Amino acid sequence: MESRAAYVEMWREVSAEKAMVFIAGPRQAGKTTLARIVGTDFENRAYLNWDIPDDRLRLLDDPHFFASMDRLDSSEPLVVFDEIHKYRDWKNYLKGVIDRFPRGYRFLVTGSGRLDIYRKGGDSLAGRYLLIHLWPFTLAELAARQAGLEGFLEAPLAIDLDRRQELTGIWENLREFGGFPEPYLRGSKRSWRRWSRTYAHQLVREDVRDLTGIRSVDGMETLFTLLPTKVGSPLSVPSLSRDLKVSYNTVQSWLSAFERFFLTFSVPTWSRKIARAILKERKVYIWDSPRIEDPGARFENMVALELKRAVSAWTEMGYGHYGLHFLKNKERQEVDFLISANDEPMLLVETKLTDPTPGKALRKFQTALGVPAIQLTNEGESYREFPNGAHRIVSAPAWSWLSRLP
Repeated sequence: MESRAAYVEMWREVSAEKAMVFIAGPRQAGKTTLARIVGTDFENRAYLNWDIPDDRLRLLDDPHFFASMDRLDSSEPLVVFDEIHKYRDWKNYLKGVIDRFPRGYRFLVTGSGRLDIYRKGGDSLAGRYLLIHLWPFTLAELAARQAGLEGFLEAPLAIDLDRRQELTGIWENLREFGGFPEPYLRGSKRSWRRWSRTYAHQLVREDVRDLTGIRSVDGMETLFTLLPTKVGSPLSVPSLSRDLKVSYNTVQSWLSAFERFFLTFSVPTWSRKIARAILKERKVYIWDSPRIEDPGARFENMVALELKRAVSAWTEMGYGHYGLHFLKNKERQEVDFLISANDEPMLLVETKLTDPTPGKALRKFQTALGVPAIQLTNEGESYREFPNGAHRIVSAPAWSWLSRLP
């Protein structure tokens, strides 16, 4: 369960193409653990964590400290830079490293801040690295029964009801403790409460404040405590601005900071081929699902995390450009998720806590787009199929379908 085997395979594939690989993702998602697992493939390795004072001094005193490492054999070494993005001149430093040592080393760069947001201005690292994301545990990862993308695309509505007891147990644990490794593996609600209480507080007051220059941390913390009540509905920035008594632009900057540092992620609308579509709304989801009290909203958030991991991995592994969206028109008809492939609609996903019967909106949008559609419920042991003109809609328990996601 702690092996992160799917991510190890991603690393092996992309690192065979580029000598420098960035692994980004939420704080405490397991990036340091993954780096150590990856390191077992190498006889020679050097590890530097910018958060450790002695490591900082070592880099500043000798920028190429790894070149004189103790080696056990003549094989290629792995050099890990952990949280290096906190170093003010980190981009120029890494550019110099890869330009001076284009061969003979593998470089793994990890960070909880968004390593892919610093592309404007200064010396560019473009073309010198590949980026993958490490997310908290999901059902698909823990179940370890992914169909493979080609198999999934051939039969996106296939349902596998095997291992029901095991998979429903994993799903329930994710609902109670979330997917961050520490609280999930402890399996204690009290442990999760302690962990969750300090997680966002420390992240806002340390990483966000230090790396963005935003000083209104009390206001940001208040906003973050409000977001779990907003999951499941398009976010109204003007309403939040009035509630918090700050400007519209301030709320926008705080929301942007949350997304940059993996406290949240947002899903935009899809409008192509949708009559009277809403164009500019966004829905926001949080990475720590148990913070959401409403059962239906928490369920939707959990499904969003599974889909986010999938489209992120498919894109980063070079299968195409995949995106996650939702649908809404001016008649207030809505479908929770649309997966797109290369800017074309691919699959509709609706969430209903207990109701297996597809609603009018799902039927309407499927007819308009002509793509497969599935409705996921949080409960159930069997699935059903519903005809919809020339198409069909499958209604199934979430554990049976999400565990197949590549």
